[in-house]
Amino acid sequence: MNEDLAAPMSRLVDELKRLPGIGQKSAQRIAFHLLGVPKEEAQRLAGAVSDMREQIQLCTRCNNIAEGELCPICRDPSRDQSTVVVLEQPTNIMIVERTRQYTGQYHVLHGAISPLRNIGPEDLKIRNLLERLREGEITEVILATSPTTEGQATATYLAKLLKPLGVRVSRIGMGIPVGSELEFIDEATMTESIEGRREV
Repeated sequence: MNEDLAAPMSRLVDELKRLPGIGQKSAQRIAFHLLGVPKEEAQRLAGAVSDMREQIQLCTRCNNIAEGELCPICRDPSRDQSTVVVLEQPTNIMIVERTRQYTGQYHVLHGAISPLRNIGPEDLKIRNLLERLREGEITEVILATSPTTEGQATATYLAKLLKPLGVRVSRIGMGIPVGSELEFIDEATMTESIEGRREV
């Protein structure tokens, strides 16, 4: 706690610092901004955070964020049911969607294999991907994990797991610089990566 601030402000700063990319100074700036806005505006923000936590869940099919049982992509009958792009996080879907080149399905793992952080295959959402493949509609799985050490390890593991199931397994092209995160990739690079995918 910051002893220079009143206890409620200090608590808010401490909570804001937990957010990614927010340090002490940014947290204080946000806290003082919220103190200066009309009370209704601050309550709207608090309500939006509360509603999001109450109403958002994971899609039972692909693990994307959803308001109900299925996300909008899984509910869309016009999407190609034969291909699925496998991603590490739900935020990665927006990057692929912005290219307007891919019209298939997605599957979100919610992480990547990382022995240093004690994250193994059993910690990822792989089981329902295997269930989807058993349904028989999917003919190609495109592995679009980040080109980091963890992302590569995850792609290699999934390729070995999925190839015996009789589906085509491909990896996005390496137009994405090795060591970078997908959320920082522009649309043109992502388009080139999907078009340049290769079988693994």
